Amino acid sequence: MAELPGIVVTGASGRMGQMLIRETVASDKARLVGVVERPGHDWIGRDVGEAMGGAPIGVIVSDDPAAAFRGAQAVLDFTAPAATVAFARMAAEAGAAHIIGTTGFEEADIAALAEPAKVIPIVRAGNMSLGVNLLVQLTRTVAAALDEDFDIEIVETHHNRKVDAPSGTALMLGEAAAEGRGVSLKEMSDSGRDGITGPRGRGRIGFAALRMGDVVGEHDVTFAAAGERITLRHVATDRAIFARGALKAALWAQNRAPGEYSMLDVLGL
Repeated sequence: MAELPGIVVTGASGRMGQMLIRETVASDKARLVGVVERPGHDWIGRDVGEAMGGAPIGVIVSDDPAAAFRGAQAVLDFTAPAATVAFARMAAEAGAAHIIGTTGFEEADIAALAEPAKVIPIVRAGNMSLGVNLLVQLTRTVAAALDEDFDIEIVETHHNRKVDAPSGTALMLGEAAAEGRGVSLKEMSDSGRDGITGPRGRGRIGFAALRMGDVVGEHDVTFAAAGERITLRHVATDRAIFARGALKAALWAQNRAPGEYSMLDVLGL
């Protein structure tokens, strides 16, 4: 029987890191072979199961990602842009697929992933849930069907510890709306309204971000014209959906050709 794909999780102590670890350990299709934290973190050198408050699982937290990646088949990474770019290079050196749920990238960060993607499959998505990716498809379809008489507004809500805005998912939805309209999101995006802003520009794609409590993630895309509105909505109540999606992507990426992929590729959408 073939050995199950070995998975390494970065950012082990974070909310998503711990969820990724739990989902991988619980899976009968993959095995956890490594976990990584930043140098100096108090989890370094400890069994990750015990560090998470449970029973030992035989995997020690490392501060050496390059060593942890060697022998792994995939890296699950929901960290920060600079760390993710560095991890991509190390994953390429190790020959491990890189599954990226990190958000908040600048254009330069995204461009930096192109080189590692010549060597390994990289799956990157602002959101890895099935429902959200269906919402992306619906947003593109509705935007293509409606003209600029319909204003497009994207409102997202997350917990009060999220550091980037708009969310990666909101930007995915904005890109889908722009593609449907045949315009550039960079040119038509409208966010951070404050003060006397003047009337809303025709054809603009607006964003608003709410941060409160422990909200996992809520996204609304509204198309509004005189006398009518259409709202598409996704509500996440358990972040395990993102971890399950990432693990699905890691399994899908095995033996895949090098390149940059999205969850739409993974889900066959």
